[in-house]
Amino acid sequence: MFRNFFPYFIPLSEKKFLTFPLSFDIIYSYLGERETLRQIVPPTNCPACNSTLEFVNDQLFCSNDFCSAKSAKRVEHFAKTLKIKGLGPATIARLDLCDINDIYSLSQEEISLCLDSEKLGTKLHNEIQKSKSVDLITLLPAFSIPLIGSSASNKLAKHISSINEITPEICSEAGLGPKAASNLLDWLENFYHYQQYYNLPFTFTCEKRAEVTNTDTKGTVCITGKLKSYPTKAAAQQVLIKNGYLVKDNLTKDVTILVNESGIASAKTKRAEEMGITINQNLKELI
Repeated sequence: MFRNFFPYFIPLSEKKFLTFPLSFDIIYSYLGERETLRQIVPPTNCPACNSTLEFVNDQLFCSNDFCSAKSAKRVEHFAKTLKIKGLGPATIARLDLCDINDIYSLSQEEISLCLDSEKLGTKLHNEIQKSKSVDLITLLPAFSIPLIGSSASNKLAKHISSINEITPEICSEAGLGPKAASNLLDWLENFYHYQQYYNLPFTFTCEKRAEVTNTDTKGTVCITGKLKSYPTKAAAQQVLIKNGYLVKDNLTKDVTILVNESGIASAKTKRAEEMGITINQNLKELI
């Protein structure tokens, strides 16, 4: 009914959430079977820090980079990416961690006191110390930079050995998209302006990885099905690349090994058999 009169009104039975132009100050929602409208006024301030909210791609975001809610999520993402076991949302709240740098300022005694357990405190402190050994390519996705994940980091690893080498030209050579490159360069500019990052216990360096070609590779690997030897496909691919293999997402004619640890005879497995491709059921045998 409303579509004929106003293109932005869509019955609730068709769409629960409505999208409106950013110029709208008032949003209307469809209620009940009588096709009545209720006025909804979008919030203007962040419920956590009271800073101004901004529309970005039809979504509201807090404009304050130091918002407590955003900071807690950044710490949570950082700990998860670096696989710091025991440092989940509840523990982050108990330790009152508002910044990444706070993680490394805690002593074992302070952690044990906050968690009311010497055993848990010792275990978490050890996990934090272990995380200090990661290189730049593992570390970069942990900083919550939009569009900068493991894929972008691995592309950069072929061109840099230090964070100081990242430039617009390097981003282009590495194959980063314009938006990802812009996000990374903006973050780097801010990175050096905030004293908190200078004290992080990382070298911000990595070993420049030579690009493997068909002439010097041990083989070209494609992975299908669920893995048993590694938690994720991405983790397995990184190990294969480090050990001299090319990795393909699809079963192309240059693939020499198909990894199928699940043992399920999928269409990809049957095709590999027809193509005479070696089928491997334990990826670690290749390492």
